[in-house]
Amino acid sequence: MSELIPPSETSEPIPIRTGTITAEDQKEAVVRLGSAKGGWWRQVGWRHLIAWVALFFGLFPILFLFSAAINPIGTLSTAQLIPNGASLENFSKLFDTTEYVAWYWNTMLIALVAGTLSMFISACAAYAYSRFRFRGRRLGLLGLLLIQMFPQFLAIVTLYLMFTTITDYYPRIGFNTPWSLIILYLGGALGVNTWLMKGFLDTIPKDLDESARVDGATHAQIFFGIILPLITPILAVTGLLGFIGYVNEFLIANVFLTDPESKTLAVGLFGLVAGERNNNFGVFAAGAVLAAIPTVVLFQILQRFIVGGLTTGAVKG
Repeated sequence: MSELIPPSETSEPIPIRTGTITAEDQKEAVVRLGSAKGGWWRQVGWRHLIAWVALFFGLFPILFLFSAAINPIGTLSTAQLIPNGASLENFSKLFDTTEYVAWYWNTMLIALVAGTLSMFISACAAYAYSRFRFRGRRLGLLGLLLIQMFPQFLAIVTLYLMFTTITDYYPRIGFNTPWSLIILYLGGALGVNTWLMKGFLDTIPKDLDESARVDGATHAQIFFGIILPLITPILAVTGLLGFIGYVNEFLIANVFLTDPESKTLAVGLFGLVAGERNNNFGVFAAGAVLAAIPTVVLFQILQRFIVGGLTTGAVKG
């Protein structure tokens, strides 16, 4: 049974001040308040300043592009942050004088199909590299990483010659078709996304696989029924990154798509400002504003998975 420890005889009593507040007390309070303000600025205030500066640099291009889209004059030399008048004339010119609807449809078709298929292919490869041990596994992973050092555009001559023959025999998947770009993009599906998914899969305990295998589940049932629902965050991240990359891709699309109705948004909008940049800038800005809507909507839908998908796989490789 513990004994009560008496208070120390040497401890000094806490002084309690009574009476009116003097002028010295007021000065001391002002000094303490000033030091508290200085401490808040050193600890938190400078972060707010950096956040506002970053927000300004992030929003300024968007506001400038939107103001150029609603500027009735529609030229680069007259573009300003706050236009004198606002109208939808540039949007009407965009739909009346260009094949913007066809460009939009081609871009969404290519980005959605290629993004979904590349995400699925990367998930299958990541599952194999994470769960199985086979000869050439480490060499294959290293090869996937090294191949990404060389852009796909380096093989553009070879790809062009290949699709020249394909167009002669199978014109539906040849030049000036969205399926030709989908096939090309899927050729580079394996890469960084496979590494991201593998890192995420390594954090999932293998006991789940073994328990399901004991119950008689096949590898396909384990992959589709257990693994895929658990890796939803990294699927959302890779799908979003793939969608954005395919929407913005220009070099290969500019070579394989030459007909006006077969172009994507990147190729079609570039054609508006390639020759007469000053005159068509308002129409270009209107098309760019509309082109950003699907990406923003998809980002808002998947944003709750993004942080978890990017950070979880980096904890354990």
